[in-house]
Amino acid sequence: MNRIALIIGLILMCQISNGQTKSFIDQPYLETTAKVDTLIKPDIIYLGILVREKDERNKISVEEMETRMIAKLKSIGIDPEKQLTLSDLASNFKRYFLKQKDIMKDKAYELKVYNTQTAGKVIVGLEEIGISNVNLDRTEYAEMEELKLDLKSKAVRKAKRQADFLIKPLNQRITHAIHITDNYYKNYNSFEGELDEVIVTRFSNKRMQTYEPPKIAFKPIRVESEVSIKFAIE
Repeated sequence: MNRIALIIGLILMCQISNGQTKSFIDQPYLETTAKVDTLIKPDIIYLGILVREKDERNKISVEEMETRMIAKLKSIGIDPEKQLTLSDLASNFKRYFLKQKDIMKDKAYELKVYNTQTAGKVIVGLEEIGISNVNLDRTEYAEMEELKLDLKSKAVRKAKRQADFLIKPLNQRITHAIHITDNYYKNYNSFEGELDEVIVTRFSNKRMQTYEPPKIAFKPIRVESEVSIKFAIE
């Protein structure tokens, strides 16, 4: 008897489930997909800096080069405690070679700056003190999360407008959304080679005093968002 009751219960559950699915599928609806995008300028720039021990007659240690670097960054207006980090905690001996009994050490850093003018000043300033191994690591946009949400909202509004225009010739109207799919978000960040075009040469002291770094222009970051929405119609 219990087995028969269980079977009947399962049959009823399936019928209820099928009825719910059928009611959803059988509703008149219109599905539309909308994509929006925008271009933004990066406002965070990450520079990779390699401080290497100088192989000279009077060898300059990594520690001394590091002290000079921090002093130079401060003179540019950079806060090393907030903007400078070690790229690798083991970077002191990440690269080395033996020369007689000496070990040549290096140290890798990542520096965060907020505009291309400062990036240019860093490249030239570090070259002045003998640190020329500086490269562009990556760029970011500080308000990216807020931008992504804003683009999603714009995509939904665009989908609604599209649905209204599609349904208008049929003398029907949109009532409400019955299903929404957030298809994707893409971030096209292309910066390769941008800072490589800035050639840092050695200047005389007089020229260095009057030198102003060029305004380096980064390629904008393209951000896209896409949604698909099913609207009930009547």
